[in-house]
Amino acid sequence: MDLNTSRDFSTISPSAKALLLLKGYTPIPFAKQAALLISKPEVYAPDFTRKDAAFWVYAVHFENRYWSIDQLLQGLPVTNILEISSGFSFRGLAAVQQNPVHYVDTDLPEVMEIKKQLVAELGADTTNLKMLPLNALDEEQFNRAINVLPEGDVAIVNEGLLVYLNEAEKKQLCSIIRNVLEKRGGYWITADIYIKRDTNLDSVQMDSELKSFFEQHRIEDNKFDSFEAAREFFKNEGFIVDKEAEPDREKLSTLPYLIGSLTSGQLAKLSTSVKTQAAWRLKLAIQP
Repeated sequence: MDLNTSRDFSTISPSAKALLLLKGYTPIPFAKQAALLISKPEVYAPDFTRKDAAFWVYAVHFENRYWSIDQLLQGLPVTNILEISSGFSFRGLAAVQQNPVHYVDTDLPEVMEIKKQLVAELGADTTNLKMLPLNALDEEQFNRAINVLPEGDVAIVNEGLLVYLNEAEKKQLCSIIRNVLEKRGGYWITADIYIKRDTNLDSVQMDSELKSFFEQHRIEDNKFDSFEAAREFFKNEGFIVDKEAEPDREKLSTLPYLIGSLTSGQLAKLSTSVKTQAAWRLKLAIQP
């Protein structure tokens, strides 16, 4: 990969760019390389000496969320994967390098246009990777994306989508995915099981920009009331929980930096904090 190229990635939205720069602190595949590209002409230099507890809370959260999807994919006898609302995550690019899979990576057109440029700059083999524009609530577009994959079971994956959807939109997405799995077989893996709560660590506050973003997109309103309510919601939509991801502390490269940034009081709260997010592998309650 030639990091001296000069494509203009300035049209990446501030929130998407901020998340990618944050992931650049982790070993998530291609995250640091992509962060280097979108930072130009500035030099991207992660500062691991920073003591900003809020920053490290989010770094740990998003790193864990990413790995939870991989954990739930591991061991599945499925070689067809569709990722919806992938943003500037490069899971698909990594997957086709590491495994004999067919991967369709999708998001809204303006995101995918920029992402294709980034992937071209990253220079990795994309033989079994397709990158397509997709509004996940458009069933016709969704089916076209699915039909790009060879015959057989599919795994549909997402992280960071359901919190942008109200209940009616969630039901619409469930209907589309249910119809796909009834025809093809497979699983839906989502890391978007978020429970209404201000934060895992009350004494660590989000900055004003992030707080404004959450309010604008009604993030808290779109979360589930409880994990039990989330299970009931999916049950009513025809799904059951096949497996839940287990946090792997050994894999969280950012966790030591979070612990090192906390006061003793914050550390005590962290050890007793209530879980507010989960990643689930769903399957149809009634198999076709």
